[in-house]
Formats: sequence, C-alpha cells, structure tokens
Amino acid sequence: MARIFILIFVWILSFLSTVSAQSIQNFSLSGKIDSDKANQMEINLFNSENKLVKTEIADSKGNFSFNDLASGNYSLKINKNGTEAYKADNISVTGNTTLPSIQLNEKVIEGVTITKTKPYIERQEGKMILNVENSIASTGNSAFEVLEKAPGVKIDNNDNISLRGKGNLLVQIDGKNTPMTGTDLANYLRGIPSASVEKVEFITNPSSKYDASGTSIINIKLKKDQRKGTNGSVSTALGTGRYFKNNNNFSINHRNKNVNIFANYSFAYREFFNHLVLDRNFYDGNNSFEKAYLQDNFLKMNFRNHIAKAGMDYYMNDKNILGFSVGFISNRFDPKGDNSSTILGSDHLPTGTFTTQNRSKDHWKNVSFNLNHKYTIDSLGSELTTDFDFINYSNTSLQNFDTRNYDLSGNLSQLDILKGDISGNLNIYSLKSDFTKALKKDWKLEGGVKTSFVKADNDLKFFDASSGTSILDETKTNHFIYEENINAVYGNVSKKWKKFSTNFGLRMENTNVKGTQMTTNQVNKKNYTQLFPSAVFSYDLTDKSNLEINFSRRITRPSYNQLNPFKFYLDPTTYRAGNPDLNPQTTMNYELTYSFSNKYFATLSYSKTSDNITEVIKPIVENGENITVQTNENLSSASYFGLNVIAPVKMAKWWDMNNSANFYYGSYTGNVSGTQINNKGNFTFSLNSINSFKLGNGFTAELTGNYQAREVYAYMDVKPIWYLNIGAQKKFKNSSTLKLAFNDIFFTSNPKARTTFNNYVENFVVERDTRVVTLSYTYNFGSGKSGQPRKTGGADDLKQRIGNG
Repeated sequence: MARIFILIFVWILSFLSTVSAQSIQNFSLSGKIDSDKANQMEINLFNSENKLVKTEIADSKGNFSFNDLASGNYSLKINKNGTEAYKADNISVTGNTTLPSIQLNEKVIEGVTITKTKPYIERQEGKMILNVENSIASTGNSAFEVLEKAPGVKIDNNDNISLRGKGNLLVQIDGKNTPMTGTDLANYLRGIPSASVEKVEFITNPSSKYDASGTSIINIKLKKDQRKGTNGSVSTALGTGRYFKNNNNFSINHRNKNVNIFANYSFAYREFFNHLVLDRNFYDGNNSFEKAYLQDNFLKMNFRNHIAKAGMDYYMNDKNILGFSVGFISNRFDPKGDNSSTILGSDHLPTGTFTTQNRSKDHWKNVSFNLNHKYTIDSLGSELTTDFDFINYSNTSLQNFDTRNYDLSGNLSQLDILKGDISGNLNIYSLKSDFTKALKKDWKLEGGVKTSFVKADNDLKFFDASSGTSILDETKTNHFIYEENINAVYGNVSKKWKKFSTNFGLRMENTNVKGTQMTTNQVNKKNYTQLFPSAVFSYDLTDKSNLEINFSRRITRPSYNQLNPFKFYLDPTTYRAGNPDLNPQTTMNYELTYSFSNKYFATLSYSKTSDNITEVIKPIVENGENITVQTNENLSSASYFGLNVIAPVKMAKWWDMNNSANFYYGSYTGNVSGTQINNKGNFTFSLNSINSFKLGNGFTAELTGNYQAREVYAYMDVKPIWYLNIGAQKKFKNSSTLKLAFNDIFFTSNPKARTTFNNYVENFVVERDTRVVTLSYTYNFGSGKSGQPRKTGGADDLKQRIGNG
C-alpha cells in the first residue's frame, strides 16, 4: 500500500510541476459596515487556510476594501474592542467583488456590549474544539480537570489519558508537546489554571504535516492577546473540596507596529488526595487461592507550581518576522502516603498486617528556549517558517519508605526503612523548517524537514536504613542513559474545487535509539525508518452538508521512562518499572464524518494498532514472594470501531444545550504474564450534555452531566461512572467576571475496576478530591486592535515522552 501511495504522490507532484507559472491576476474585495459604530472598525481577511492575509480599517462611513487579491476563497472577521463582532466564511473572489452591507452581530445596551459567544463544543477543519473560556464549570479548575471532564476523555487510576477509548495520545500545549506522561503529566497539568486556557483541540486523525507520534492529538491552547497597544488580564480562584485550592494567573502583552512583547505567569497551590482501596488475590497453577492483600492507600500532596513565559516578535518588514521565547516551570510536591494492608493466607484468614509510610520530596524543573523565523512569500498564504528549540528537564526526588510488619497479636515483627535518592536530567535539541506554497487554481504544496537529538540521564540510588545506617542497596540501584535521534521529512499536496477538496501527504521518519544500563552494561539499540501516509477527501453535498473521509498512519514510541528499568516502590508488594524491550506501536486510523450546518456532526471511526502499548499491573514472584509490577507491555494488536455524534439543541431563547455521544467497541489480543486474550473487549458508550442558561443582567448559569458506561480494556473491566456539575457567573461593565462552580456535586466520579489474569485478580476503587466548590474573579485591562497570533515551536514530537509511562 505504501508503494502505491508513493507512486500516486510522485504522479501528483509531477502533474503540479507542469502547472503554468503565469502571473496571478489581482482583484479587489470591498464592503460596508452598516452600523452607527462602524467608524475605525478593524477588518481581518483570511485565506482558505485560515491564515491572515490583510488587515484594513473602515473609514468614517464604514467602507473598507482589500486590493491585489488572487482568486480563491476567503473569510472575513470584524473585531470590536478585541471581540469578534462579525464573521463570514466562503467568500469566493474570482473577480472584483463587492459585499452587501454588513450587519454586526452585536448590540449596545446601556454601555454594555453583548456579543455572540462560541458554543462550548464545535468542530472545525477536522478538529473537535472545546471552548473552555466559555465554560462556567471549568472555573478555578486546572487543565487536568478540564480534560478529566471533557467529552470522550477518560483518565484511569494511574492518570493515563484516553480519548474515545484510545490511549497513547500526544498531548500538546500551544502545539508543543507536554514534557511528561502518566502521573507526571497529570501533575504538570494540575499546575495550569483553567483561567489561562482558551480552548482544547481534539485531533483524532492528524495529517502528515504533524509529527507522527501518538494515536491522536490533544492540543491545549492557552489564551493569547495579540491586540495592538498594552493589554492583559489577572485572575484568581479559591476552591475547597476536602482540601484547599488556589490558582492565580497574570498575563500582559504590548504590541506596536514593529514589536510584540508578551509575558505571563501563573502560580497554583493545590492540596488534593488519591484514596486507593485494593483487594488483590493470588492463585497457583491449579487456580487454587494462595494469598491476598487487602490494602487501603491514602496519598496526599500539597502541589506548588510556578509557570512563567516571556518572548518577543520583531516585525522586520512586511515579509519577515523574527521571534524568540523563554519559559520556566517549577513543580514542587511532597507526597505523603499511608498504606495499611492485611495479609490473608490460603484459608482466607489473616496471617499478619503491615503498614508503609511514604514521606517524599519532589522537585521538577523545565527551562525552554525557542528561536523562530517566518518569511511570508505572498498574500496567498505561501510562507517559510523555521524553529530551533532547546529544552532541559531536570528532577530530583528524595524518598523515604517506612514499612512495619505485625503479627496477629499486633506485635512488630520486622522494620524496613528504604531511602531513595533520584535525579534525572534530559536535554532536547530540535530544528525544523516548513514550507508552504500556494499555486494557481487553489493548488497548494507543503513540505518540511526536522531533526532532533535527545539525551536522558537518570540516576537512582536506594539505601537500606533499617539498621539505622544507610547502606547502598545494589539490587534496587540503577543508572540509565537514553539517547535518541529522529530525522523526518514530509510533503503534502492539496487542491480545492467548488464542492470537492482533497489533501494527500506522506511523512518519513528515521529513528535511532540507544538505552544503556550503566550498572549492568546492558545496551539496547533500535534503528528503523517508517513511512506515514495520510489523505483527506471532502465533498459539499449541499450548501449546508459536507462529507469527509480521511485516513492516516501513526506511531507511538515508548516514553523515556517507559523504557527506563528503574524500580519505583509503592510498598513492599508493589513497584513500578519501565520495560527496555518495549517496541513502538503503529496505528492505521480511518474516519468518515458527516456535518450539517457546521453544527451537527457524526463521525464513524476505525483503527487497527500493532504492538499496542498497554499499561498493566501484572503478578510476579520475586524472592519467593507474590508481588505485582506496574509496567507496560506490547499486546499483539488492538482494534477500535466508533461512532461520535455532536448535536447542539436550542431549547429556548435563554437555554442552549450542547450534546455529544460516543459509541465504540475496542478489542485486544495479546499475552501478558502467561494470560492469553483474543479479541477481548465490549461495546460501550459515553454521553455528555452541557446546558447554558442566560438569566439576564449579565448573569448566566450552567449545568453539565456526563455518563461513561462499563468498558473492558484488555485485562481491565472498568465499571460505569457519572458526574454532575453546576455553575453561575456574572459579567460586569468593567470587563471583569465573577464565577461560582460546584463540580461533582454527588461525588460519583470515582473509578472502579477489576483486573484479571490467570493467577491474579485485583479489584480497586479510587477516590479523588473531585467534589469542589470554587469562586473565581477575572479582570481584563487595556484595549487595542486585534492581530493574529503566530504558533512557534519545533520540538512537538519529543516533549510528550518524558516522565512516567
């Protein structure tokens, strides 16, 4: 199939090379804003790729014009006081074009501007978009909690994120990959206040232009203010569940004709807990009961997070923009875990108990630097962009585990004290360049290259301090060095007709990795080159309905810590460890989407994954004892069939309802810990409804409900779960907003599941601090004319794979 695709791709390129290079005839587009307040209104014109072409200012009578335009489709956006007051899509310019008088979609009442708001859920250009800034329920939350409650998103007891039943996602912040996975990613997202999040994009089938990593992409876009002048915002939120929570955010932006300077800072202090109750049962080869652990684990963290970023864009001339940005992240948290366990013998009677107390101190730091350049070739959207990134991550962890074993009479029989000293350092260097060329008759070519180098150095030392003196434990100590080089090249070609459009792409990535265990001199090397095709076919059935078919091939490389063989002990019977023999997984994704009025969407999906990376908690025997290991294994394959529906309903003039439903079936085949599964899975679904109520005088309210049915995921059977959120807000004339939210009011969003192997069965229930009342206040200051933000950063496929798998 790849060879056929390459032949088609080469034929298309050959065909395009014969396109005449005749000069493009220029036309004009003019119009008039029919409003008493149209004077000096800013009008932005975008091409078919939603890239800003030109900006004009209406005269005193509301007239405006754009000259020297090429034929093609454009969109028009009019901004008033930084707020979108009018938008028109699919403006066809094939000659000099005059628009009818434009009526703004706003009215002014007693000095208060009321404008249309974006729906909470919408779909644009193959993306499902969650407009977080319009959600009251997100008030005072973190980015992690926004994702946790997003339609189609599920987060398990180990903080692994899945979308519509598919895991191993690529999570990005402003198009750049987040630095961690699993629990570390969750802790990072908990430090980002929802007040700084504009929207979340869910890209379930990315094109070849994107890095090939991840089954799907979740891109969290932070708020940016690109208006001319000096503008900014400040917000604070106070919340309480079982514990106290506080988020604060400040951002400022100054822009004039030649320079755009921006800076933002956020601080979060959040106390939260994770209460895990386990019933773990071990069996022998004859399926006879051997032993059980009844465990109660309570973990509390006081999470302190600082995030700062600053940068500048210098507009050298009409064609060149040079920019840079620097960022710093500091995460400090002191885990305090208390474990109480009862041991049952083969007769199901207690044989003893033990307790484990965990008192640790963790500090994660991240420093990043980006240098970027953009060269605009013409007004059609042709451009050349280049990005250089340097990123450093470092972490230290001081762990202290105190385990006490007791006999049936409650007498102390054994004391074990284990101390851990963990340090890690990772450097990423990335250079990428992307070229876009718009051609005659709505043809477009895209291409790019990228190279990256990564080196991770993780050193873990454990000491046995049971005797009162710390002695190095060489059985638990390890030093792991990981090196990686990825080189990529891609090409896309697209064409638009009156009702039909298509896009073909091909990406090639060469990967070279080396993992070295310094303590044993064990070296693992892998080198491979793979092709990643993609294609999109879109057809307008009517003026209001569209049908789109797309497919893409994706790869998920193991995260750096998923390969790291370090053992991180949770208690004497449980530890987490990486798997250096883990292979990357590859996925073919297919989607068919029907849309009506750009409001109602139905998407049929199918995907097939080879070497599916799956997190498991498997039983092993170590030093004659039954224990469990949390790790990652490759399953032979995984298949996914899904139907996703988005259906907003206007219940009344004052009541808007956004509904989404996801129906899917996932099946898994593989062998872990001697347990074979063949096409194991079930049909399941999730339902989500967000209801918005306009109460007048600047007051609005919101009610959100979600239900996830039972799901079988490989060896795990997850029970149904649901929650209900309510909230209200008041907007004031001074550009400030006061919000009150009450999330998970019935405290029902607690995951419950059963994991089954041939010789092991585990039942667990997880409680988190999800029932929270939050009050927040946001104040926006400054005013200016809107511009267009520019995305930068080239390390998109690297930063996701740092941290715990």
